[in-house]
Amino acid sequence: MSSSLPGVRALPDSQYDLSTYWGRVRHTASITDPSTLLVGRAGLEQAKRALISYKTGEINEMTPQLWKAKKIVDSTLHPDTGEPVFLPFRMSCFVLSNLIVTAGMLTPGLGNRGTIAWQVANQSLNVAINYSNSNKSTPLSWSKIAQSYFLAVGASCSVAVGLNSIVPRLKSVSPSTRLILGRLVPFAAVASAGALNVFLMRGEEMRTGIDVFPVLSDTDKASLAAQGKAESEVESLGRSRKAATLAVAETALSRVLNSSPIMVIPALVLVRLQSTNWLKKNPRYTTPVNLGLILVTSYAVLPLALAAFPQRQMVSADSLEDEFKGRGGDGGMVVFNRGI
Repeated sequence: MSSSLPGVRALPDSQYDLSTYWGRVRHTASITDPSTLLVGRAGLEQAKRALISYKTGEINEMTPQLWKAKKIVDSTLHPDTGEPVFLPFRMSCFVLSNLIVTAGMLTPGLGNRGTIAWQVANQSLNVAINYSNSNKSTPLSWSKIAQSYFLAVGASCSVAVGLNSIVPRLKSVSPSTRLILGRLVPFAAVASAGALNVFLMRGEEMRTGIDVFPVLSDTDKASLAAQGKAESEVESLGRSRKAATLAVAETALSRVLNSSPIMVIPALVLVRLQSTNWLKKNPRYTTPVNLGLILVTSYAVLPLALAAFPQRQMVSADSLEDEFKGRGGDGGMVVFNRGI
């Protein structure tokens, strides 16, 4: 993220008002733009140099070119480490990475083996994305990653297989209702396991806490600049388990908000389309239509879900552990990286 770049002058957080939901939606749509995936190493370095020029005072104001550079950097670099996130696991690649496994899980008539195989693939991807975009102030050991992975896979497969076996036994409902319920089984499995995956992958954060920092006033920022220090050099006030729990819970909820429309809307629309003469006469188009519905829904929903909560979350210091009471910055507030 651009805040990790050298220079004492702070970059604006966004072109949009991040204190409002729609401002965060527009900001999130910008940093999840898949076109940023086409920027190579040279383009990233050029964008970083442009932003450093602003942070060191060589450029006086933000221009459209600088906003574009910030978009590239913010969508590529991790806010804690300043290192590029592996491309398939960036949020700008989230829809494309999930498209294949989502389509696979929604395939009608999957048996238990197929269901388990796609749930394993989905949870493998979830683990990679959650780990790559989590708060990095609390390192996660490989043994913890493996433990979380197997627990998440076991949970999702249990839900999916269990529901798959229950739906055909519902004799009291009409065949059309059973069909719809069958199409919604992947949603229940993905939504529950997706939320559980976040808690499992980031459980260490809740046990040991994450770094929280004072919110800086304009005077504080000016004082830091006069000392030749960047905002990223401000020392942590300590680690808060309450902040970590809030960060993980909000991230888990945003995953459910994201997966719900994707797993429900295309499935229900496809059921309706399959009753039309066109799709009955052209069944070979079922899979392409399903993929198109998933793709459109995914791109529409992702910014709406991720923007539900700010990535840089501000809370009152007094709402955290006793050790943080009275130690907040501007307005008694502290800030921490929620992760994505």
